[in-house]
Formats: sequence, structure tokens, C-alpha cells
Amino acid sequence: MLFDIKPGISRRRFLTITGGAVAASLAAPAVLRAQTRTISVNSWGGPWLENARKYLFNPFTEATGIEIQTVSPVSFAKLAAQVRTGTYEFDVTTLGGAELVRANKAGIIESWDVAPYPGGLFQNGVGSHAFSTVMAWREDKFGEGPKDWKDFWDVERFPGTRSLQRYASRVLPIALLADGVDPDELYPLDIDRAFASLDRIKDHILVWWTAGEQSSQLLRDGEIDMIGIWQTRFFAVQDSGAPVAMTWNQAELDKAYWVVAKDTPAVGAAKEFVAFATSPEPLAGFTAAQMDGPLNPAAMDLVPPEEAKLMPTHPDHADKVFEQDMMNFGGDPAEVTMRFEEWLMT
Repeated sequence: MLFDIKPGISRRRFLTITGGAVAASLAAPAVLRAQTRTISVNSWGGPWLENARKYLFNPFTEATGIEIQTVSPVSFAKLAAQVRTGTYEFDVTTLGGAELVRANKAGIIESWDVAPYPGGLFQNGVGSHAFSTVMAWREDKFGEGPKDWKDFWDVERFPGTRSLQRYASRVLPIALLADGVDPDELYPLDIDRAFASLDRIKDHILVWWTAGEQSSQLLRDGEIDMIGIWQTRFFAVQDSGAPVAMTWNQAELDKAYWVVAKDTPAVGAAKEFVAFATSPEPLAGFTAAQMDGPLNPAAMDLVPPEEAKLMPTHPDHADKVFEQDMMNFGGDPAEVTMRFEEWLMT
């Protein structure tokens, strides 16, 4: 079932249509409803969870009879531990590119014989959406904001408090850009040079944030002056009326993938959910609400043009953003993450 989305349709109207129609589009007689089943999904909480419930979880339950429970926060360590112990707190989670490569290498996620949609598989993760880390700042602090990560590192021209995500594979490329590396020459990363660059900014990072809602709160409440933040969280702060601004220049494009925990007893239902969550109508509704870019091209076709412009995958941003390259990272992601955590403690 495809929707005839008119170019002038409002965002609210589009989300109402998709939210109500997803279940109806999949409520076919062939779907088994009699057997009550439950899966647990590892959740990011906050607006992510609200949107996932509306466009993914509730419609999936209505269509299949499979109940969804959620566990927060998202944790790679928990994913690895539960597979090792056989005690499962959740069956499904999303991973960024760096963690996906680690998880697949460690054998802690289920494999797929066939992708739920053409081109949808990478390292046994099913592509959901693309998001980006952008540079944002308080307009009431800076009359003219920073233009790139070099400016973010320039504490003399732009004095004030900073915040970055506590996530090595996203922070190290940014540090190299701040040190003058051309975006086209980032990968493989010069790991030592990246850490040397981080040394210069470390004392000015007030908070290394670990959750999306935390980053929003820091910027919204003015606890920090400048931040590397997901574009979805920035727009949420902007919508709240806070005096904030951002730039797409040197935004770091990352991708989120659904994975199923290795050997979970609910593997069948879990894979059923992942296929649903990455199908066109549910994914279009979810990503439009999130302002993320759907990785299933058929979903992108359902997103109104005015919504697509807020997504990091829009053609208008193509010459400004850069994409992570986890297959050409420049080192073992797990070892780099360990080094980063040790660096934070020194």
C-alpha cells in the first residue's frame, strides 16, 4: 500500500495518515494473531521512544498480535553480556555503524539469509535510518556562530563551554577535521593525530553526553554554549523556542541498523518486527517524525519534500556532510573505544 503524498501536505497531516494506515496495510488474514507473543526492544527513550511506539511498535502489535516491551538505555555491553550468559533482557536493538561492525565480528547478532528489502543488509544489521552529528550553539552567546569544527576547537575566538558525545568513532573524525584534515581524506583515520587534537579541547568539554535527551537538555537550558548533537535533538530544542542555531557544514553522517540478539528465544518474532520496522510506510512515518533519513528508498519516496529537507540525506546537504567509513576505520573500533575511555579518565 502506497500513499499519494501531495507536495503541499502538512507534516502533521502526513504523520497522522501514516500512523493510522500502517496497521491497516499489514492486517492481512495470513498474519497469525491467535498466539500471544512478546519481544523486548532496547530503546533510546525520550522522543525516539514516543515516535517508535506510534509508528513502529503499536502498529506492529495491531498487525501481528506480538506485544512489544522496551528496555532503556541502549547498551552494547548488555547486548554482549546477555548473549554470553543466555539471559535475555531484550531481543532487538539498534546499533550505529561502529558498534554494528564490532557486534558482527563478535558473533553476538543473528545473521540474515535474505534482506528485508533490497540492499538493506550491512554486517547483519538491517538499515533503518541515517542521522547526523551537527555543530550547534546558543545564539544568545555567539553573535556569529562557528562555521566548522576548527571554530569549535577555537576557544579564543569562541570562548565558552562545550559538549561532545562520549562515543569514540564519532568524536575522532571530528577531532581530525578540527586539526585541518580534509573531509575527503579522513579515512583511514590517523588515530594518534585524532587523540592529539582531542588533547587540545579536553579541558573545555564540560560534559561528555551519553544520551540524546541529555544533549537536548544541555543545549536547551544553556548549560553549555556549543555542542556536537544529533540533528533530531537540535530540532527538538529549536522547536521549544530556545535561541539556538546549527550548521550542516561538516555534519557527520551515521546510520542506524536494527539487529537481533544472537540465539534469543524470540528470534522469529524479532526478525518479523525488524522487517516491519524497515518496510516503507512504518519507516516513512517514523523517520518523518524523527527528521532522520530512511535507508529504505521506498520509504523516502513517501516523505513530503518539505520534510525531506530537514533530513541529513537530503541532496541540499550532500556537499556539506561526510559519512563514516567503518570498513576503513584505521584501527580496531573496540580497541579505539577502550583507548578513548582510558583517555577520558586521565
